[in-house]
Amino acid sequence: MKLSSLQFFSRLKWLDNSPLLPHIEPYRRALFTQALDGTTFNLVLAGRGKKNAKTLDLCLAGLYSLTCRESPQGSQCYILANDKEQAADDLDLCKKLVRVNPVLAKHLLITRDAIERKDGRGVLDILPAGDIAGSHGKTYVFCGFDEIHAYRSWDILEALQGDPTRRESLMWITTYASLFNRPGVPLFDLCQQGRQGADPRLLFSWYAADYTTDPAFTQVEPEARANPSMASWTDTTYLEQQRRRLPSHKFRRLHLNLPGAPEGSAFQPDPVLDAVARGTRVRPWQQGIIYSAFVDMSGGSSDDAVLAIAHTTPDGKAVLDTVVHQGSQAPFDPRQAVGRFAGVLREYHVSTVFGDRYAGETFRADFNGYGLAYEVSAATTHQLYAAFMPVLNAHEAVLLDSPQVESQLLGLVWRGGKIGHLGGEHDDWCNAAVGALLLAREDKTSAFPAESQEDREEQSARERSGENWMDEVHDPRRDDDSFARRVRFQ
Repeated sequence: MKLSSLQFFSRLKWLDNSPLLPHIEPYRRALFTQALDGTTFNLVLAGRGKKNAKTLDLCLAGLYSLTCRESPQGSQCYILANDKEQAADDLDLCKKLVRVNPVLAKHLLITRDAIERKDGRGVLDILPAGDIAGSHGKTYVFCGFDEIHAYRSWDILEALQGDPTRRESLMWITTYASLFNRPGVPLFDLCQQGRQGADPRLLFSWYAADYTTDPAFTQVEPEARANPSMASWTDTTYLEQQRRRLPSHKFRRLHLNLPGAPEGSAFQPDPVLDAVARGTRVRPWQQGIIYSAFVDMSGGSSDDAVLAIAHTTPDGKAVLDTVVHQGSQAPFDPRQAVGRFAGVLREYHVSTVFGDRYAGETFRADFNGYGLAYEVSAATTHQLYAAFMPVLNAHEAVLLDSPQVESQLLGLVWRGGKIGHLGGEHDDWCNAAVGALLLAREDKTSAFPAESQEDREEQSARERSGENWMDEVHDPRRDDDSFARRVRFQ
């Protein structure tokens, strides 16, 4: 009888001779079960930060496929590494697992360059990925790719596509984020397919600071979201050490699983990374500060609805104080998002929120229902980004440690003379953040008219009705000559 993947692993030992299965966390067990115990999926894309057992899982899946996934055509298995050194490391790990497990050594033979079944029914070859021409025509039950973050083309992946005559054929890709974040690059394209969910035979398992496919990790801190095996680390200071020792762009890619900047990037990485106040997720409300708010609303089907709040310091720097989304994953009810945002706006004593033209009148009425004014900004997203660029480059903006804002800013590109996001990507988080930061600078640098009689009457009416949460701070954007009517970023 064929063993399931977890039954197989329950019979094995780890390198220290302890039982292997307790070393495999629940999220990894679920991945093995989905990927190996059946033929539903023929492609696995598994991404997470460095030091989260990605290579180990690839080797375990390869050994399981070699010994337990029988095929009339033989159990040929491959693991492809980026270079000879990495291939040697992967082969060495597989050999160590065989040597420490007599149950494997009984059936498998270790050779110099491979691990073979003693019955001649299969072999596990571990190869560097450079031989594209020699890879065409190979057939297999398992083909694993250890890190494709540096792949610029589909050549080797196309050469090793599964055999359509073998339903049990499985390709398994494990990696962290791509160096080349643009369409046409395999990892970019595959992640887009995974997020869209259009391929029923693709098992997409992704853990990054800004996004995960695992509901159990959606509400955890970004570092834990990108590193689901963090709880098993004996060195609890490891990530902080890496943050200090590595350049920011390398840390975010290796340990937060966030991609590099795409071709044609609008914003250079260094100013964005320099603007991030690492470790600061939110800045609480403070007495005496005037806050500005900008919202990027959504229909609720795919992208997030996001609210950002910012202020300006006495020396003229625009500081992001908080950025929040609707509170749940899409799909969601955007009108419930308005209710969540209303609570945050009250917390910061903001009575007017600005946003784009998307369903402007609808959301104006929804915000008004909470006693808040919603003003439609006259600036397009391109104009906002173009106006923010000199602010950022002059080091006059201070961001929060928000992976969503950071990655979306770095993902913006020039397209047709305008700044926007790539197809299939989003800019909801960075659009809200940039809008709030520019509003905050407008408050600092512009002369607003004195409070009007209309404002005083409206405020009195609010106080009489018990809506007095704004009585400590006057928001000058409620005057007729508001930012939304005056701003023209051209």
